[in-house]
Amino acid sequence: MGSTRRTILAAGAAAAATAAAPRVFAQQAGKGGTGKFYEKGSVRIYYEEAGSGFPLMLLPGGGLNSTIAFFTGNPPFNAIEEFKGDYRCITADLRNAPSGQSTGPVEADRPWESYADDHLGLMDHLGIDKFMVMGFCIGGPFAWSLLKRAPNRIVAAVMAQPVGWRPEMRDPTHPGRFWKTWSPALTAKRPEITMQTADKFTTKMFETDPDFVFTVTRDFVRGCQNPILVMPDDVPSHPYAVAMECAMLAPNAEVSMYPWKVPKERIPLAVRQIHSFLRAHRPA
Repeated sequence: MGSTRRTILAAGAAAAATAAAPRVFAQQAGKGGTGKFYEKGSVRIYYEEAGSGFPLMLLPGGGLNSTIAFFTGNPPFNAIEEFKGDYRCITADLRNAPSGQSTGPVEADRPWESYADDHLGLMDHLGIDKFMVMGFCIGGPFAWSLLKRAPNRIVAAVMAQPVGWRPEMRDPTHPGRFWKTWSPALTAKRPEITMQTADKFTTKMFETDPDFVFTVTRDFVRGCQNPILVMPDDVPSHPYAVAMECAMLAPNAEVSMYPWKVPKERIPLAVRQIHSFLRAHRPA
């Protein structure tokens, strides 16, 4: 399946530093509203909630600099504002996102697993068993990771403009290698983390036997019974071919129209499809 290459401007690593916060579950004001901290051992995750109803975990885009600010930056649409009227929306800064407030060890031997620990740990902390998940960009692989780790807890999943592997990413200059700015940005903010550790983390995460959606195999997707909605994109880090392959392999998958972000007049139609998909699978 061919995909159209497009040239895009690579976003620079965010450099905003955050103030030190108390080592308690204190409330702080984030860009999306009032937030809290969930702590487990040396991991400290900043999260926010909005709305009420069945739980919907929103995984922001932004690569390894994934933060809640994504939803008020320049996304296709603000998922928090769009869905808080019908769902209890939960979202968080990714652990060690350079511009975020979540911190913890850099687990170089188990990068994807450590993020799944944080996502599931947060839901456990909130007393939430079953929930829906919607992941943008890197949130696509994160959602697949949750489906692998806790299939009985994920009622339905939406992958919007998901990242994936394409062979061109082997070229160090390829713009799809969105992780290349993370190590210098993180170590500049956290000097106790060495560049060697940070680089080992990204190598394990994206460059050690890279394939497909990074977190699961095609055989897993083929056997996944959870309802899936795939919303393809086609930029260097969001390969159309991989997104469509997921949609064709997963037995209970749906796919949005493509393109759904341009012209911008199409976005409300795509959002209506998400609402319909979530309503169809939301428990009574």
